[in-house]
Amino acid sequence: MVTETSPDLVGELPPRRVSGAGANHRITRLVAVIAGLLGALLAMATPFLPVNQTTAQLNWPQNGTFESVEAPLIGYVATELNLTVPCAAAAGLAGPQNAGKTVLLSTVPKQAPKAVDRGLLIQRANDDLVLVVRNVPVVSAPMSQVLSPACQRLTFTAHFDKVTAEFVGLTHGPHAEHPGAPLRGERSGYDFRPQIVGVFTDLSGPVPQGLSFSATIDTRYSSSPTPLKMIAMILGVVLTAIALLTLHILDTADGTRHRRFLPSRWWSIGGLDALVIAVLVWWHFVGANTSDDGYILTMARVSEHAGYMANYYRWFGTPEAPFGWYYDLLALWAHVTTTSVWMRLPTLAMALTCWWLISREVIPRLGHAAKTSRAAAWTAAGMFLAVWLPLDNGLRPEPIIALGILLTWCSVERAVATSRLLPVAVACIVGALTLFSGPTGIASIGALLVAVGPLLTILHRRSKQFGALPLVAPILAAATVTAILIFRDQTFAGESQASLLKRAVGPSLKWFDEHIRYERLFMASPDGSVARRFAVLALLVALAVAVAMSLRKGRIPGLAAGPSRRIIGITVISFLAMMFTPTKWTHHFGVFAGLAGSLGALAAVAVTSAALRSRRNRTVFAAVVLFVVALSFASVNGWWYVSNFGVPWSNSFPKLRWSLTTALLELTVVVLLLAAWFHFVAPTNGPAKTRFGARIARTVQSPLAIAAWALVIFEVTSLTLAMIGQYPAWTVGRSNLQAAAGFKTGQTCGLAEDVLVEQDPNAGMLLPVSAPVAEALGAGLSEAFTANGIPADVSADPVMERPGDRSFINENGTITGGEAGNEGGTNAAPGINGSRAQLPYNLDPARTPVLGSWQPGIQVVARLRSGWYRLPAPDKAGPLLVVSAAGRFAPHEVKLQWATDSGAASGQPGGSLQFSDVGASPAWRNLRLPMSAIPRTATQIRLVADDEDLSPQHWIALTPPRIPQLRTLQDVVGSQDPVFLDWLVGLAFPCQRPFGHQYGVDETPKWRILPDRFGAEANSPVMDNNGGGPLGVTELLVKATTVASYLKDDWSRDWGALQRLTPYYPNAQPAHLSLGTATRSGLWNPAPLRH
Repeated sequence: MVTETSPDLVGELPPRRVSGAGANHRITRLVAVIAGLLGALLAMATPFLPVNQTTAQLNWPQNGTFESVEAPLIGYVATELNLTVPCAAAAGLAGPQNAGKTVLLSTVPKQAPKAVDRGLLIQRANDDLVLVVRNVPVVSAPMSQVLSPACQRLTFTAHFDKVTAEFVGLTHGPHAEHPGAPLRGERSGYDFRPQIVGVFTDLSGPVPQGLSFSATIDTRYSSSPTPLKMIAMILGVVLTAIALLTLHILDTADGTRHRRFLPSRWWSIGGLDALVIAVLVWWHFVGANTSDDGYILTMARVSEHAGYMANYYRWFGTPEAPFGWYYDLLALWAHVTTTSVWMRLPTLAMALTCWWLISREVIPRLGHAAKTSRAAAWTAAGMFLAVWLPLDNGLRPEPIIALGILLTWCSVERAVATSRLLPVAVACIVGALTLFSGPTGIASIGALLVAVGPLLTILHRRSKQFGALPLVAPILAAATVTAILIFRDQTFAGESQASLLKRAVGPSLKWFDEHIRYERLFMASPDGSVARRFAVLALLVALAVAVAMSLRKGRIPGLAAGPSRRIIGITVISFLAMMFTPTKWTHHFGVFAGLAGSLGALAAVAVTSAALRSRRNRTVFAAVVLFVVALSFASVNGWWYVSNFGVPWSNSFPKLRWSLTTALLELTVVVLLLAAWFHFVAPTNGPAKTRFGARIARTVQSPLAIAAWALVIFEVTSLTLAMIGQYPAWTVGRSNLQAAAGFKTGQTCGLAEDVLVEQDPNAGMLLPVSAPVAEALGAGLSEAFTANGIPADVSADPVMERPGDRSFINENGTITGGEAGNEGGTNAAPGINGSRAQLPYNLDPARTPVLGSWQPGIQVVARLRSGWYRLPAPDKAGPLLVVSAAGRFAPHEVKLQWATDSGAASGQPGGSLQFSDVGASPAWRNLRLPMSAIPRTATQIRLVADDEDLSPQHWIALTPPRIPQLRTLQDVVGSQDPVFLDWLVGLAFPCQRPFGHQYGVDETPKWRILPDRFGAEANSPVMDNNGGGPLGVTELLVKATTVASYLKDDWSRDWGALQRLTPYYPNAQPAHLSLGTATRSGLWNPAPLRH
């Protein structure tokens, strides 16, 4: 910013005395006080003003008959439940003709796991009719008494503090504790309200008179502002704007004028600018995304139909507020298209804005040395990119927070430089918006705190002219106006209850748990990858150097003391503030992107020969930077989910011929020895002199810039090579470039166009050449392989909790994630070869034989040579050959042998091939082999398996080979069916429609799309019953079955899984709700949110 002072002068402007200023602005001062105070008052009153709530009532029966209905409540429980059942209705459960009917009424399907634990069931148990709520029997009576004339009705009521039930007309028997008392029961001391996913019954036909079920659905967040609240909000915004205008008038009373608002070179683009733009734009297409992008995108997509921004995956559908305003903007943005390239355009714009602020605002304000130093500019750019690329290339709020921190600092610095208060008010608005962009927005408070001293001085000086209140009132209005945005359609009580629930349910880690964030940073995982670890460690190094030089000399030579100290102060305060965030993830470090660039400029100047004259110390600094790089490379080059496809060293430490981390550590030692030599042999201080010339000398004096840019090149190259190496298989880069070029052709559905689904695996079975289908699998040789040689339970092995992952675990301390339907089991009827094993992927036991080597007791050596199966002609075959298998075995223990017709007839196979084993043992999974690996001359194949390991845990089970008939997931699932998109996959499947919710009721999904096993194990606990997520609903309402699927041209990739969700009551229809409207105050609370 250029004022009448030198642009390099960042001190406060001297005050100008204006004769009669106070008298000339009496009206302005009065308007400032009135508008400012009223604006602040209206803003602070907004959370308490009334709203119009849409009420919803679930009433049953709905058509006069016993028809089950679906109504999965997003909040799990109703605020109030009243039930009346005539005793005569129980007659439908009595008698031998009704032996299979046990449930008169329930709020969860009886077939669902945990149905009794969570729901309400009125069921026949032996000869009694029992009302059970959350696994607790409330009241029961013999069926003979229930069907007697004395019994009138069964009543039940549920409130948050107690539940009561009574058989009206019946009394306790003579041996009861209270003989002759009404037969009733009550439970209290706990929230016994049952979970409701609908109303289900085993009965049919017309309902008897008097049967009623009425649940008041919790719709406290389905609200809109009343006319009174709307008027108050509009007035609040208008009055705040007027107050800010009056503050501007008072600011300019001294007659000072500015030549321009933006610096003269704001719009000019230099070589470094072009490079930063190129890196950011290219990374926008090929770069990795963050883990929560799907989470946020799905929330935004669903919010329009829902009426508010609910936390879709957790916390019982409570709103994301007070941190939801940024997501509301994304919801509007998604109206155009939901492709990743489009949705992340605001993030790209924020990245470019951050760099523009760093290079045009921050660096010039730091002082002459920073402004004229090319090393400072290159270090700032490298540090900014090193933090932004791995941490801020998604939809999470860190990018807008990073930008907000810079804007707040720039506004504060303008206030200090010009002695004006309007920039302070602007800083308050930007800081508040930043604060409420996400929990990590708490870092924005540092930008205001570090300048309290200078700002109070300005306020004191100007208050002598105008008084304190005309100056403070507009600032107060600016600081509070954000409350209008946050509470525009919600209430204080509602958001307070939501915040309390989130704290109770968790994750809600304490400030002293901050070490968990750094534990994750040093894990060999995407949270602690090479890129993320370097970003944080380099930031800490830059901060340490800037602090050390400031403390040693009072200021960094050549830099302005005030702005430099405030940049350092903001960073320190931000690190401290992050201790109070409820979760401890490494992606939160993305808020430091703008500060990293600023600190990089400070550190670059601090270690130049002009500031740090000791050659020894500069060499030590270079060694420290090398050590940070070495420590960073002691991790994987890992990225989240699909961003990891094809990336070199994604599951190992980077190495060429030798380990990079070891080589860098050795180089660090060499540089330290050089520093020792400078200390003892060449202690002369001064600028470094090298034989490579002055330009090379300036370059080697910026080790942090070299390291940062080296990491940027490493990251960009890694993702670019992944895209090239994987082609034509799917990668983030290929998908984004295709989407950018395919808006006209419609190729914008991401992974859904490359995931191939096998809907009917029975249709692709290869036919045996000579043996019958039932015998062909063991026709060649079958030693100890039997039709029932499979354990009853083949569930995938659990994955134990990893260090630092305490945020989401189940009650047993483990995270499990097998594919639904692949856990084995037994069938009542034997299959085609006598096996009773339950087969995966909808394989038909009547057409699919299976053989296994497991047996109870002592194991024996088992060998299998199948009969020969006929291959189709190469031009008629699909791209993949598959064998469904279970057990624990090495890849070489199951092989495919191929032969020509003559070779097969003579028993001479032409060769053998190994399968790719994708999936979790010992569960059922599909062994894959590309058809391109089988010679075109082959006409027959057979399976060969050898199990020589006698451990009971080591066994093999196989089905016949098949060539799947494949369709894309987009063709199978489409864009209309409601889909349960796990939060890791949302961004990769932009065309699938997430199941919605409205008026407190979820839509029943027909499909579920999961990430790879690692991702499924990590993210499923987030969405479970304990956290109030959708898994706690779907597991009670539908049964999941995994559908076989594969990633096109990357057949051995575990891309994730597709599950078909089948309702336990297929004929149940969505319930019709009775809707209404009620006016609620901002303090209204119908009942506690259950958790």
